[in-house]
Amino acid sequence: MLCYIHIPFCDSKCHYCSFNSYVDRFETRERYMQALLRQLEFELQRFEANPGSIDTLFIGGGTPSTVSWELYAPLFEILDPWLSPNAEVSTEANPNSASGKWLEGMRSLGVNRISFGVQSFDEGKLRALGRAHSPRQAIEAVERAASCGFQRISLDLIYNYRSDDREGMERDIRTAAQLPIEHLSAYELTIEKGTLFSRTPEARQENDELARFVSRRIEEEGFPSYEISNFGEPCRHNLGYWRLEDYIGLGTGAVGFRKDRRFYPPDSIDAYLENPTAHRVEELRHEDLKTERLFLGLRSVVGIDPSWLSPSEERRALVLLEEGKLLEDNGRYFNPDFFLADELTLFLLD
Repeated sequence: MLCYIHIPFCDSKCHYCSFNSYVDRFETRERYMQALLRQLEFELQRFEANPGSIDTLFIGGGTPSTVSWELYAPLFEILDPWLSPNAEVSTEANPNSASGKWLEGMRSLGVNRISFGVQSFDEGKLRALGRAHSPRQAIEAVERAASCGFQRISLDLIYNYRSDDREGMERDIRTAAQLPIEHLSAYELTIEKGTLFSRTPEARQENDELARFVSRRIEEEGFPSYEISNFGEPCRHNLGYWRLEDYIGLGTGAVGFRKDRRFYPPDSIDAYLENPTAHRVEELRHEDLKTERLFLGLRSVVGIDPSWLSPSEERRALVLLEEGKLLEDNGRYFNPDFFLADELTLFLLD
């Protein structure tokens, strides 16, 4: 089982960000962390969790590093007996707010993996994206985390902003690869409703060739692709999502999943603070789950189980195998080109 904790506080709102986050509600931080405790106790019962059954914990946002490490301590105190002995415990952080004190504090609580939202090492691009840190701060944050004892460090890059080209992405990838990281994520810029960039959709460019270049160059730097946007030492939490394992979702804007149901806590911070155990339930049909399994499996090393397919879908899969667009290994089908995942899934489906 997985557990995700959403921290909705940010010191600034990036121009592309559509996540549930607030730049003006810092006075609620202590109340919010207490509300998470109430929801956690509720979810542990709902999921019928056993001691040691949470294999991965991921703290995301928003910006988790805008909340002092001391405020996380009560959460970890409750979570401790429920975490497996070798649990992967990750947190996201921003370079400008992940101080040495914060990093050391989070590590003392049991965090053993950290992911930095870097996005670029180009000053002009960072300003254009609305990022609140400089290239130097990004480099120093990664180095600081390593000096604090973190061995599992990841960072994110963004590509296909309108001015991106091979030369710029080459510089970003090379700079990232020289840092003490084991994992790299590269996300294509998307224009989401309600974001600042939704008023200027031309901020994004369509360049499939650049996408393939970015993927190839990251792999050449020694970070093998295990999903269309993720490279290096696999994040077990990510793999759990793509395998559709059960996961607890804590916080406003989070999502939980168990078997064939999704649970949605209130997406307003005020409503969440008032009743953190309130939730909306979505029932998922067998066909919905199958479609998700195919999409997620074909865009990652998870692959797909032929038993999920109907007879006509299996016939189509055999066509793809003959054409080399699917590979078979150990009775499972895998996609050798993650960029074709959507097309392959649509081809397979009845």
